[in-house]
Amino acid sequence: MKIHFLGTAASEGFPNVFCSCEACLTARKLGGKNIRTRASVIIDDTLKFDYSADSQMQALRDGIDLGRIEHLLVTHTHYDHFYPGDLTSRIEGFAHGIEHPLWIHGNDLVMYHARQALGKFEGARIRFNRMKPFQRTAVGSAWVTPLPADHDPMETCLLYFVEKDGKTLLYGNDTGWFPEETWAWLRSKKIDMAILDCTHEMTGIKQKSYHMNADTILEVHEIFVKEQILGEAGQIYVTHFTHNSTLLHEDWETMFEPYRICVAYDGLTVHC
Repeated sequence: MKIHFLGTAASEGFPNVFCSCEACLTARKLGGKNIRTRASVIIDDTLKFDYSADSQMQALRDGIDLGRIEHLLVTHTHYDHFYPGDLTSRIEGFAHGIEHPLWIHGNDLVMYHARQALGKFEGARIRFNRMKPFQRTAVGSAWVTPLPADHDPMETCLLYFVEKDGKTLLYGNDTGWFPEETWAWLRSKKIDMAILDCTHEMTGIKQKSYHMNADTILEVHEIFVKEQILGEAGQIYVTHFTHNSTLLHEDWETMFEPYRICVAYDGLTVHC
């Protein structure tokens, strides 16, 4: 699998365009890997996780043809992860040369908002598929299993376990400490790559709710290795960073280097 990180920031972006804190000012000055847009990843140019208002700019920046996307896996409906009205640009008359539908996959609330924004266009260009936790589903040439996250108690937020071309990927964003039923399911699996929410810096709290922090990531890594969930050559990539952590890209790299945990940045492409 080719993994392309389109965005690696939390909801406000990094830097926050309204903010003049030291971290945001320094990120603007240094640029490069310190400029982060809202979190999203594409697999093999055809399967995308989440769709924020940053998606158009990300595609232009990285030379990506979003018309090739066949499946959109939505984790939850928070504005930095799902902006369905923007997908109107894909309908007939607006976009030309597209011969396949975009399947939008997600929970009940994702389906509600997607159909509110795009339901009248359902057919050749837009289709909908409700996902249920632990229900393994064929998504193009991949198999995808949604897993419960610990993020918003008012919504069934989802993580996604992807099996494709003999490899496995866990997209673990947004979430805090995995719910016990998710841990129980993962303990019988092997992961080649995990992309995990690392919104916050070290806080002294290992099993954090809503979002992971650096402490949580190290605890998850320890369990993954101890219980052999992470394959022998498996890799963890951290993403979804907030400017409130005050940490720049090099700071994150310094923190995680001893554990061989990789720090994602916008535009990074790796293979699983």
